[in-house]
Amino acid sequence: MSVRRLFANVLLLTVGTALLVPATPAQDSDPVSILVFSKTNGYRHASIHAGIDALKELGDKHGLRVEATEDSTTFRPDRLAEFNVVVFLNTTGNVLGPAGEEALRTFVEHGGGFVGVHAASDTEYHWPWYGRLVGAYFDGHPEVQEGTVRVERQSHPSTQMLPSKWPRRDEWYDFRSNPRDSVQVLLTLDESTYEGGTMGNDHPIAWYHKIDGGRAWYTALGHTKASYRAPLFRQHLLGGLRWAAGTD
Repeated sequence: MSVRRLFANVLLLTVGTALLVPATPAQDSDPVSILVFSKTNGYRHASIHAGIDALKELGDKHGLRVEATEDSTTFRPDRLAEFNVVVFLNTTGNVLGPAGEEALRTFVEHGGGFVGVHAASDTEYHWPWYGRLVGAYFDGHPEVQEGTVRVERQSHPSTQMLPSKWPRRDEWYDFRSNPRDSVQVLLTLDESTYEGGTMGNDHPIAWYHKIDGGRAWYTALGHTKASYRAPLFRQHLLGGLRWAAGTD
């Protein structure tokens, strides 16, 4: 049974006829459906539209249904039941109210997937459960510059196409805490290859984990518009989406 179908069935049992618009049960044969959410309540990345375009192009090429929104009222149980994965694409600040927070948590608890890209870790600081979901909160960054990413887990769908050392230009995030004890680290940063890092020899930059019945995948890459045109970064995102959806 798909995540969407299970979530919809639970919704119908718990809310029943009280809903004005009932959840639509999904069929197992439906394509993977992805909701891309890019609302900001703080710094707004100029690369957001490039990111949406890249995800839609990946969807068209690989048979994924992609819907993009910045409307936080989309986060209600009947709407989220239509999707397998929710992507927070460069969101910043507090972007969901209490009802939206509860809907996202219920979605994950019923097997939904979460993908966080770059500033998704600069979001919802007041909500401890979201901190667990995304893995770590953003702390700061130096200027955009070249640096080298090291692959720690080559077998994951989001890293198997990457070279063991991956030089690229991006905005290199530092985090308030090292997430290693609570997630599976995929990529780390070699701080000797750029200036301004603060996390030392162990600097995770992408990871995944299972949480409360769902799946969460996060990459801190993706600040620049050029990132979303880069084939390797697109494949990195695609692998994360597929893992979060439970299809790879």
